[in-house]
Amino acid sequence: MTRVVAGSVGGRILQVPRTGTRPTSERVREALFSRLEHLDVVDGARVLDLYAGSGALGIEAASRGAAHVTLVDSARDAAEVCRRNVAAVGLQDRVVVAADKADRFVQRPATWDLVLVDPPYDVTEADLAAVLAPLALSPHGVLVVERARRSPEPAWPAALVRFDRRAYGDTVMWFAEASAGPVQDGGAVSA
Repeated sequence: MTRVVAGSVGGRILQVPRTGTRPTSERVREALFSRLEHLDVVDGARVLDLYAGSGALGIEAASRGAAHVTLVDSARDAAEVCRRNVAAVGLQDRVVVAADKADRFVQRPATWDLVLVDPPYDVTEADLAAVLAPLALSPHGVLVVERARRSPEPAWPAALVRFDRRAYGDTVMWFAEASAGPVQDGGAVSA
């Protein structure tokens, strides 16, 4: 069972696609959004959730005050589950779903305050790098990449620099910002 952790629709249960997704656990989402709220990048943000699956990460952001969220998934079943979840929790006014491949969607010109990237584990490092390269963050924007602990650090494009890494069991969250961005955390690394 997947449910929204906190915010305006906290506690609401979300559907999950039958196959092909690996939903971020509630514990990890709670830790992630605690960190993001500490960085003050959720409230009022324009959020992009790539490889959305059930939409749990983007819906969590909207529940916690994001102004606009775009959920992107190329799997038809996942995009439909995202649409049903958005409607079920009543966030259609702030959350839209795009049934598109991540590498194609990121070619559209847009600037984001928060980008959440949770690709399937079988997405190669080269394919992930190709998705990250065209992303544009606002001056205080943050990008988070979720990967398996055994995966290497993402290859950051020149426009992004990592400022944090957090590990939760087999899940690792890599945090990056615009290379000239103001958010600095001293490169903290937690286990």
